[in-house]
Amino acid sequence: MERTTGQLADGRQILWYDADGTHRTAVPDRRDLPTTVTGSQLRRDPLTGEWIAVASHRQSRTYLPPADQCPLCPSRDHLSEVPSSEYQVVAFENRFPSYELSAEVPETRTEGLEQIRAGRGRCEVVCFTSDHNSSFAELTPQQARLVVDTWADRTTDLNAMDGVEHVFPFENRGKEIGVTLQHPHGQIYAYPFVPPRAQTELEHAQAHLNEHGSSLFGDIIDSESAAATRVVTENDEWIAFVPFAARWPIEVHFYPKRQVPDIPALDDAARDGFVEVYLDVLQRFDRLYDEPTPYIAAWQQAPVSSYRDVAWLHLELYSIRRGEGKVKFLAGSESGQGAFVNDGLPEGMAQRLREVN
Repeated sequence: MERTTGQLADGRQILWYDADGTHRTAVPDRRDLPTTVTGSQLRRDPLTGEWIAVASHRQSRTYLPPADQCPLCPSRDHLSEVPSSEYQVVAFENRFPSYELSAEVPETRTEGLEQIRAGRGRCEVVCFTSDHNSSFAELTPQQARLVVDTWADRTTDLNAMDGVEHVFPFENRGKEIGVTLQHPHGQIYAYPFVPPRAQTELEHAQAHLNEHGSSLFGDIIDSESAAATRVVTENDEWIAFVPFAARWPIEVHFYPKRQVPDIPALDDAARDGFVEVYLDVLQRFDRLYDEPTPYIAAWQQAPVSSYRDVAWLHLELYSIRRGEGKVKFLAGSESGQGAFVNDGLPEGMAQRLREVN
């Protein structure tokens, strides 16, 4: 893989990733862009102890532009965020970030009910392909592997940045999810804290290790393999299954069969193995209904400085689609209490995914 680093007109970093050894030259960004001023801040919820990001500048972010004005396409007939006529995979700092390394607040408060601090972190966009009309499921294995290598490289860089505690690559796909740009892409958030979902999983894994002397994640893999009823597909390196207590109408978790803390720790065989099972399942998702399935793909990696020995890298893929033309809304129980209700049996969804043509 070859990496080329450049700078956008307002000073943000951009990186091109090429699998074929292309010796790319960074192209100047000819746009007249003002420097982004974020003002991101973190406010602590005294009821839960969770940090809430406040990023009011994001109200003006780009919203569903026409295809010929897509800011993630290569700069050909219009000037976009990618100042080159073509690319394989590209990553760049988000123009409208939730977190920003230089964020400042007028006053930091670390005590009392109203705690506040600067929302320092980093948000990046990763474009999976220059083809506006494609999707991750339609990538070739070689292109998908380049995306995995890009995630690994970005995780390594972001983990090393001052103040970053957790790196989270993810993809939102589909208008039902709330995607504002249709071009195939994902994002990476580098948080200045360990976010709640990751913290909860890791705390449970630590408690399980203390009580049973074994990895919670490894025991889940063994249990799913033994039951087999919820396994969708697997190969020598990875297993993909509908979890026993799935929250979402369609949900599949992907685990490497060997414990690693994060994407950079995957060797070549594990990266290729992931591509095989991931493309398989994404294609099954899209064949379930007449319309492509909206989804969120969420990587769970080890934090930068905690739980490194306990964590087990995995990907959680889920969709709000509950039927043809129907979506699951997070209503009273889910939004008000965080108590999920799934309308279908996980075993039934696993069988549907296995049998889909």
